[in-house]
Amino acid sequence: MLEHQIKADLRRAVGAAPTNFTDALEAPDSELAQQLVKDPYVFEHLGLVERIAERDVEQALMDRLQDTMLELGRGMAFVGRQVRLTVPDDASDRVDEFYVDLLFFHVEQLRYVVVELKIGPFEPAHVGQLGTYVAIVDDQFRRPEIHAPTIGILLCTGNTGPTVRYALAGTRVPIAVADYQGRPADARGALPSAAELEAVIEDELDHRA
Repeated sequence: MLEHQIKADLRRAVGAAPTNFTDALEAPDSELAQQLVKDPYVFEHLGLVERIAERDVEQALMDRLQDTMLELGRGMAFVGRQVRLTVPDDASDRVDEFYVDLLFFHVEQLRYVVVELKIGPFEPAHVGQLGTYVAIVDDQFRRPEIHAPTIGILLCTGNTGPTVRYALAGTRVPIAVADYQGRPADARGALPSAAELEAVIEDELDHRA
């Protein structure tokens, strides 16, 4: 675990994610929530996440849940994947449905944490989507007398960019935006390329023939 934290530069990453926590949460809860997130998250078991679909990333995180939980940080408890949220409209008998990618509960801070996965760079619309999910979970799941306010973590691939600050300033829902990646660059550099692997396999097949 210590080796993993050193490789991922955990000390620098913790609390580094851009957030609007100081505006959306009261102190000292805002400081606690800031220490719950980091940037980047390095899920070494994912591989090259930029090349696969969001649902496949989600499946990979669930396949090795223990590794995922270690990277998310101490205190996170898994609640569910693709958690169904419903918003009924009594006036029209309509029911809107939404699905949260990943839902966690932090057992030390006593708060729900909504995690949304995106492949590609940050887009302002992502904040609106995640903000809606956080607001629903906060209203329908949270017990205000014992639970701290719900927060959201938006995980994107690639550079989050300066637009994040403006998007976060436009919402009162507590949200953090962080980069996530698969194996770090030094680990990827140590692995053979696809072409090299193919050459080895072909050579082995030739020898067996």
